[in-house]
Amino acid sequence: MLFLGIVIAIGICSCSTSSGNKTLLYRSFPTMSWERFDFIKENIEIKKATTYDLALAVSFDSTYVYDNLSVVFTVFDSYDNPLRTKAYQFRLKEKDGSWKSTYIDGCYRFTFPVNSELTINEPGVYCFQLENRMPITPLYGIKEISIIRNN
Repeated sequence: MLFLGIVIAIGICSCSTSSGNKTLLYRSFPTMSWERFDFIKENIEIKKATTYDLALAVSFDSTYVYDNLSVVFTVFDSYDNPLRTKAYQFRLKEKDGSWKSTYIDGCYRFTFPVNSELTINEPGVYCFQLENRMPITPLYGIKEISIIRNN
């Protein structure tokens, strides 16, 4: 019983980026680094026409030295053709270098809108992909990253 309580407490106190929303794509970085061509991919089965409100959730520790995060989010259709692709540049720090987030449970957490009206009309298996577009890699200090569905 004590072990179960400890496991639950650790889960509550973790730096998880998904706050009750449906996580569609997720990666944890045990080594706290993300290489440039280490694509994060997840196949999602779409059974009927759907519109997604998507966000990028990410957490860093204090060793992350950059003011921003640059990623590319792509959705590939069932035939491996890009359906949607867009590059994003997110500001993480103020001009004075202070984080735009509070340090909680060992990390800074951010949630950014990615695509509020991604519509997929045809059923099939679609691949959601995140790409690290930072100019210098590996990217150190990253703990978790995910694409979450807000609706």
